[in-house]
Amino acid sequence: MPHLTLEYTRNLTGFNPSKALNAINEAMFDSGLFSEPDIKSRAIGLDVFRVGVKPAMRAFIHVRIALLAGRNDEERKQLADAVLAALGSVVDRSGREEIQLSVETADLHRPSYAKEVIHAG
Repeated sequence: MPHLTLEYTRNLTGFNPSKALNAINEAMFDSGLFSEPDIKSRAIGLDVFRVGVKPAMRAFIHVRIALLAGRNDEERKQLADAVLAALGSVVDRSGREEIQLSVETADLHRPSYAKEVIHAG
């Protein structure tokens, strides 16, 4: 916890998902809400997508942060803003496409969340 999923459209000019995840993980750690090894993130590139209905050069990156219940609205908002800033810092703004960036937080159901850590041999 947390589990972060970054979805991005593959038409983005110069987007490096690994660099984005590094920046986002740093921002999440810097928030003081999580211990370093608990931050888990992954990126999923989208080949098939639509933004609106007009044939325009458009792209998006959406981040979903799944958290165990218990964070207040202010903590969630500060986290979302920090992640959005980190994401914005690594997006190439010189491309031809319009890019929409968004971040959401969602609750993991604490009573049914299961986790095991297997330590190195």
